Amino acid sequence: MTDVTGAPGDVLHTLFHSDQGGHEQVVLCQDRASGLKAVIAIHSTALGPALGGTRFYPYASEEEAVADALNLSRGMSYKNAMAGLDHGGGKAVIIGDPEKIKSEELLLAYGRFVASLGGRYVTACDVGTYVADMDIVARECRWTTGRSPSSGGAGDSSVLTAFGVFQGMRASAQHLWGDPTLRGRKVGVAGVGKVGHYLVEHLLSDGAEVVITDVREESVRRITDEHPEVAVAADTAALIRTEGLDIYAPCALGGALNDDTVPVLTAKLVCGAANNQLAHPGIEKDLADRSILYAPDYVVNAGGVIQVADELHGFDFDRCKAKASKIFDTTLAIFARAKDDGIPPAAAADRIAEQRMAEARRS
Repeated sequence: MTDVTGAPGDVLHTLFHSDQGGHEQVVLCQDRASGLKAVIAIHSTALGPALGGTRFYPYASEEEAVADALNLSRGMSYKNAMAGLDHGGGKAVIIGDPEKIKSEELLLAYGRFVASLGGRYVTACDVGTYVADMDIVARECRWTTGRSPSSGGAGDSSVLTAFGVFQGMRASAQHLWGDPTLRGRKVGVAGVGKVGHYLVEHLLSDGAEVVITDVREESVRRITDEHPEVAVAADTAALIRTEGLDIYAPCALGGALNDDTVPVLTAKLVCGAANNQLAHPGIEKDLADRSILYAPDYVVNAGGVIQVADELHGFDFDRCKAKASKIFDTTLAIFARAKDDGIPPAAAADRIAEQRMAEARRS
């Protein structure tokens, strides 16, 4: 049996013997009464309590769910480090179709499992979970963010996630074309759901030409009803082959940049909100070999985690937006480090994040 990356589906081997391992703790959770099956993965607490969202998704197998939790939690360690947060990386996945099995009983059971970790892991929203869900989880677990304002939270973090991606895209444009504007650029956005539709608004306001695609027809229609000038591609395969495309923004699930997609990309820049866009190690070099600039996903999509981290200390939107604005400078710094070290931007971002985590362990 293999996991989502094609490696042997042996969790213990991944944890203890692979480069993608090194996690401090992995918790398998089950509540038969509610139907809950979940995985909580804590990659690192070097910088502070692990922080990361809860994904609710109909995985094809338990092995695939574990692999996703491991990959996502590792990515959160790097994301939080690059965002300058005093948090390590963690992530949770709930196995199943949220439209079929999500219930108050299940979310409360999940909250009890998170609470049992005593603050080592702080949860929030992700794919398949929403503010209303976090309000329920918070009834059993005080280490819950992404709650509604009426429940003492900051609300939807997608707003600042999209804002941060936009800042990263502006910085990338500055690096690539000498001007931090998207005016006149053709941008393809794959996934216009929770984050993508906010990103489209930023792009249109900045004068970009936008092409979108999404597996959900209603998500596409929401955009085109309000902005009939937005073009629609049949699917992601068509979008990435769009003639004259300047920028590709993957904003759905991970693995968007792989052995099939990279060779046919027409864009010269990839900058989007999706997590874990690089399907496997080596893809970043393939992008560089084609002279495609890649803005590391965990850097540019950190606006949401900046917001939920701030919620723990009394949320202030203006303070969070100011922090998310710094993604512009961080992105430029990564490109400069990549040039100095002669490595792809993804490797440069990893080096900077690993240095911060290493220094925290020594202090």
